[in-house]
Amino acid sequence: MRIGELAERTGVTTRLIRYYEQQGLLSADRLPNGYRSYGETHVERIERVAGLVQAGVPTRLVKVLLEAEAACALERPTCSAEVAALLAEELVGLEKRIDCLSRSRDTIRTFLSRVGAGELFDAPTPA
Repeated sequence: MRIGELAERTGVTTRLIRYYEQQGLLSADRLPNGYRSYGETHVERIERVAGLVQAGVPTRLVKVLLEAEAACALERPTCSAEVAALLAEELVGLEKRIDCLSRSRDTIRTFLSRVGAGELFDAPTPA
């Protein structure tokens, strides 16, 4: 698929897809005419990258995190002390954001239930 279709399928602009490529977060295949060509793995990659960025992870750490995921998938995770420190620092920030988002979700769910609009959401209440 071409970049426009990838953008449409992922909801990420073509400009942002090119930026992700420049940052080393995505590597497009090239057709003989020089056009970028993308497959299903690129769709998944863009969705993962965009999700991490939307969650507040800076792109410099997105690359590190994706590399760590790939290493863990191969069951050979190794990294430098510097990378480990970056990931540990990011973990603290992620935990704080998750806690904040969880409180906000619970507040919204409770409010909607109390005003009789609970049917507007169908997500299960966390245990």
